[in-house]
Amino acid sequence: MTLTRRTFLTDALAATALGSGLGLPFATRSAQAADTSGYRALVCVFLFGGLDNHDTVLPYDSASYNSFAAVRSSLLQAQGANRARTALLPLTTTDPTQFGSRQFALPPELAGIKGLYDQGNAAIIGNVGPLIQPTTRLAFEQESVLLPPRLFSHNDQQATWQSSSPEGAVFGWGGRFMDAMIEAGANSRLPFSTITSGGGELFLTGSRARPYQISPAGAAVVELLADAAALRNEPGGEVFYQQALALLRSEQYTGSHLLERDIASSVRGAIDSNALYNQALASAPSLTTTFPASGLSAQLRAVAQAISVRSALGANRQVFTVAMGGFDTHSQQATSLPALLGEIDAAVTAFYSEMVAQGLANDVTLFTASDFGRTLAVNGDGTDHGWGGHHFVVGGSVNGGAIYGDLPPATVGHEWDSGGGRLIPTTAVEQMAAPLGRWFGLNATEIAAALPNLANFSSASSLAFI
Repeated sequence: MTLTRRTFLTDALAATALGSGLGLPFATRSAQAADTSGYRALVCVFLFGGLDNHDTVLPYDSASYNSFAAVRSSLLQAQGANRARTALLPLTTTDPTQFGSRQFALPPELAGIKGLYDQGNAAIIGNVGPLIQPTTRLAFEQESVLLPPRLFSHNDQQATWQSSSPEGAVFGWGGRFMDAMIEAGANSRLPFSTITSGGGELFLTGSRARPYQISPAGAAVVELLADAAALRNEPGGEVFYQQALALLRSEQYTGSHLLERDIASSVRGAIDSNALYNQALASAPSLTTTFPASGLSAQLRAVAQAISVRSALGANRQVFTVAMGGFDTHSQQATSLPALLGEIDAAVTAFYSEMVAQGLANDVTLFTASDFGRTLAVNGDGTDHGWGGHHFVVGGSVNGGAIYGDLPPATVGHEWDSGGGRLIPTTAVEQMAAPLGRWFGLNATEIAAALPNLANFSSASSLAFI
């Protein structure tokens, strides 16, 4: 665990809440506990800044593409040949009549994910985003429905995606999923239940599930102790290291203050967990997949390493987050976004290949998430904050080669346009999360506890993408 000021304070506050009995989302056990058999892991790839949904899944039939191109003419011109209709990668669906005469495609930068889609190992969830209850354009304009607080705000919508609440939320639905698994007896060593190598701590936080941080290089590090360890071969360095270790582990602490004791216990636990994690990693088999040189690839490689030592870590259910930024493309989108999409594609396809090599393709499911989508309208050389967006789910258990949910027309002024092609979601985050929870092993009661807004959506069980 990388022990930072944020981690330190978060763990201290959580310890206080638990000590007082506050904030427990699973107050009662359901009659039939979660299924903890075998191994399963969820991997959330969070794309900070707001991924442009209109440049992720594009219209492909001539009529739709021409309408799209008319609205985005300046941006398409700047993007050049890669956004010509002939350069796009057309998608087939399991139901050819699903969208009538409309067809869709991926940009050329997503060729690897397109290959997984064609193989049936990737699916698209269309127009998903934060909602409290089903919302139409008329209801939005008349303010006749409850809306997520502070729409179009980066921090608040990142938090709402991860926890169904704006900035200041405490528990994320990934952490709540893991809480239910822990209650049902999963994982003999709890620190390795939820792991991040790049942010998204809120998503991983539950009453009992706490985000365990590893570096993109794979190792777990307490920064202060790592600095001391670097001096161990210097004169007096070993003594200094042992003193630093004893100090951080609070071996001489004798105080009786409850909060101080909880903080000391948290730090001591982090150091001991790191030692166990690094010991497991040192004996891990080498990965067979070559991951590209990028930040996201490094994080997913670290996740793959953690999964490879799951038995040594005592984990048969895990939730991971990785993240990358750069998606707030108000300007220079034509040059920045294609490179970002290419990085996602290379990293995700390498990770899937490694899961195949480990024999875990059916046991690990990866999905993307982001603050929000973006406007169809162009602001000059970029796009502005949106709402609904399109996302990918990847894994051997995915009912792939299909688009789930809806893809509204790539025009402005339709029923799902809240202005400038900013899509009102037709699928709530909870509706995307619920099938992932069922696959993970949760029962209906546990899913309802983790996703309290789910009850507001009558079609919650219709997204059978996994």
